[in-house]
Amino acid sequence: MPENTIPAMLHAIDLGVTTLEMDIAFSKDEVAILSHEPFFNSDISTKPDGKPVTKAEAPKLNLYQMNFADISKYDVGMRPHPLFPLQQKIAVSKPSLSAVIDSVEAYTAVKKTKPVWYNIETKTTAATDNIYHPAPDVFVERLVKLINEKGIANRVIIQSFDKRTLIYLHAHYPAIKTSFLVEAEDRNSFRKQIKDLGFTPDIYSPEHTLITPELVQECHDSKIKIVPWTVNDKARIAELKALKVDGIITDNPELFK
Repeated sequence: MPENTIPAMLHAIDLGVTTLEMDIAFSKDEVAILSHEPFFNSDISTKPDGKPVTKAEAPKLNLYQMNFADISKYDVGMRPHPLFPLQQKIAVSKPSLSAVIDSVEAYTAVKKTKPVWYNIETKTTAATDNIYHPAPDVFVERLVKLINEKGIANRVIIQSFDKRTLIYLHAHYPAIKTSFLVEAEDRNSFRKQIKDLGFTPDIYSPEHTLITPELVQECHDSKIKIVPWTVNDKARIAELKALKVDGIITDNPELFK
């Protein structure tokens, strides 16, 4: 299914996924939107005139400088991502987080399935504050306001590579669970990373190549769950489950069948 869309989330529920992972950007008119990049990715996006978004155009199609109504005119489902040849072609636009939550809650109610968790990533970096996204405090405040309005705060995890958003969230909304994302290039020790963060997150989420039995044990000794990303290989999933990780982020939940 096209990434970060309502059809993808509903299909994931059908596959038995317990936590929906999604990336958040903001529009000019302050709408929280599902999008991996803060612009229209040239691999998957089509302009309102039916022409593909080019690599040169992509960075200029800044979601934070566009109103949601205009963003909705772009298609992100009819051009399957080149890394996922089995992706279905579906005419779909970038949805608002509000619409995603409403759709998911209604779907699980109709299906009579257990309510799912939302693992929501704040896509922020210091270099692009107020250019491609709001500053961390504004970003978090807008996000938490929506989460509280929807009544799902007890089923939300906020994850980020950007320590600033997690630190602000923990200081102002400590009841909301946090997940600290860690890239493979970060060679600091687990202890150093947690010390720099300044508090103990609920989840430590490293790139899966960083996982070792010792790291899993360190997390569990610290009462932190460990959830590696992004694992799209069945054999690797089996290895990680054997190491007793607490969850796995994948692009292909069918691998868990």
